[in-house]
Amino acid sequence: MTTFRARAPLRLGLGGGGTDLAAYADLHGGMVLNATIDRYAYAHVSHIAGDIIEFQADDIGQSESLPLNMDFPIREGLRLHRAVYRHFINTYNDGIPIPLAVTTTNDVPAGSGLGASSALVVALIEAFSLLFEAPLGPYDIAKLAFEIERVELGLLGGKQDQYAAAFGGLNFIEFLKDDAGVVVNPLRMRRDISSEFESSLVICFTGKSRESADIIAEQVSGLVDMDEATIAAMHRIKQNALAMKEQLLSGDIRGMADELLASWRNKKATAKTVSNSIVDNLLELALDNGAWAGKVSGAGGGGFILLLTNPTNRYRIIDKLNAAGGQASSVKLTFTGVEGWRVPEGHRHSSRGIH
Repeated sequence: MTTFRARAPLRLGLGGGGTDLAAYADLHGGMVLNATIDRYAYAHVSHIAGDIIEFQADDIGQSESLPLNMDFPIREGLRLHRAVYRHFINTYNDGIPIPLAVTTTNDVPAGSGLGASSALVVALIEAFSLLFEAPLGPYDIAKLAFEIERVELGLLGGKQDQYAAAFGGLNFIEFLKDDAGVVVNPLRMRRDISSEFESSLVICFTGKSRESADIIAEQVSGLVDMDEATIAAMHRIKQNALAMKEQLLSGDIRGMADELLASWRNKKATAKTVSNSIVDNLLELALDNGAWAGKVSGAGGGGFILLLTNPTNRYRIIDKLNAAGGQASSVKLTFTGVEGWRVPEGHRHSSRGIH
């Protein structure tokens, strides 16, 4: 039996986060700048014997065995696994269930702010696409992932994470008004600029995961209620993203940092729960030790923070953050989106292959 594997990269939200929420983007159009990094969500799908369906999420220690039928609800248990399985069985196998083992892992904790849940859905879709030989391109995969998460499962959130995971790389993503479509613009930078940007980055896990839905619900409430302060902050965040894109393309990393700091201040104006004492203390420590700017990646409230600094100062900042209880490190940019491969039974990769 063949095993079908896939991995999708996680992303750093550099600018524009929140403007990809439908409550804002459908009225005003959204703009997001993000970059995928060397952290991944993995999915593995294989045939098994018997009349069961096995779902497993090793990184969170959850597993379930379901009877071989389509009666299971998708908003319970391992929801992402269930919803993707149901979609592909209904769409490509006439609704006839197949005994499969579906296993996933993630390189970061849940609530990381790196788009891990959406990347997991994208990886699951890619693995199932290989199984069913479904001709899905990156736009198809991202749109399907959004529909499964936001529509079928009713999980709150925007659209950027699915497109970042599907396409990979440094992207400026536009979300057109009236839900007219999504345009992914890959940023083609000189190698020296991308190397300087990568060398200026520090990421730090705050040690606190967060439930993004609560923060997003507060932001959406402000948008739906036409709260002037929330909408004005979103407008500024969008302009920050546009400015950051131009500075990044021109190699002005220091100027980009100033815009990043302004974007963080604007983001905090969209919901009271975007920041907290843990986030504020780590950011203040980094700034006191020479970081140019920092912000939370994702909705906020915890997870990972990202920082920009002079590359010669990066080691010092990482050392100080780790001494203070953070989990800081350098990070590498990636330029490949979701990828899948088949592993025939009994086949062994060399140690230099994908693992």
